[in-house]
Amino acid sequence: MGRDLIAGSAAARALFDIADSVLGYSLAELCLEGPEERLQQTENAQPALYTMSLACLEAAREQGSLPDGGPDFVAGHSLGEYTALAAAGAFDFADGLRLVQERGRLMHEAASERPGAMAAILGLDEDAVRAICAGAGAEVCNLNAPGQVVIGGTAQAVDGAMALALERGASRGVRLKVSGAFHTSMMVPALGAMRAAVEATPFRDARVPVVVNTTATALQRAGDLREELVDQLARPVYWQRSVEYMRAQGVARFIEFGPGRVLSGLIRRIDRSAAVANVSDLAGARSLAAAPAPP
Repeated sequence: MGRDLIAGSAAARALFDIADSVLGYSLAELCLEGPEERLQQTENAQPALYTMSLACLEAAREQGSLPDGGPDFVAGHSLGEYTALAAAGAFDFADGLRLVQERGRLMHEAASERPGAMAAILGLDEDAVRAICAGAGAEVCNLNAPGQVVIGGTAQAVDGAMALALERGASRGVRLKVSGAFHTSMMVPALGAMRAAVEATPFRDARVPVVVNTTATALQRAGDLREELVDQLARPVYWQRSVEYMRAQGVARFIEFGPGRVLSGLIRRIDRSAAVANVSDLAGARSLAAAPAPP
């Protein structure tokens, strides 16, 4: 992950150098050489994804391929909210990375003390899934797109909710490869330490509005953004509503920065008329300028 960016972009490589200094180990080496099982551990995966996503953004800036005038809004899904805040200037890359590292540690600790599970329910709307969760003892974690709602809770609650969802017409239930019920009340034990970490981190008002996970509304004030990063650990991610909010504000084009194309796919499911581009490597950074403008 990130080999072409590290080799071909000085701006991206500089971020990885900072990351190595902050983390105390070579993140670049872990991303490039593994081992895969270590990279997938949440305390390592979160810093890697945060750094990779911002490295993609910096590579695009270096190529001069970003749209003129900058974005009207920034947004990110779960961990991606940290990338969005860094892109909006709410905190420095290194300070954000320290927060991400602590977030990963606290989530891992909470999940170890009280293991949980998550699953994607496909083919049912939000109200139907909420009713199922209420009956099974699970909780809604992510409202991603029409017909795609992620739930979480104890393994027993999630399994019961999946079975009930299939009985009530869901097309599929897919267990996610996670160790905890993230964005549910099972993360509440991590909130105190997360708040302390956030309060110790220098924040600034964001340069552009940040459409946040917990309310799908735009925030810019530093104090509000601090509260959001604490709250989002144990509250659902309203991604579909966030995209719909931005579309209602006149946003016609979305650019996803980071490995994979998950958010691009979700945006297309939410609104097929939206223009979507993706920068996940150096080639993507170079080609962004040639991408067609939205109608």
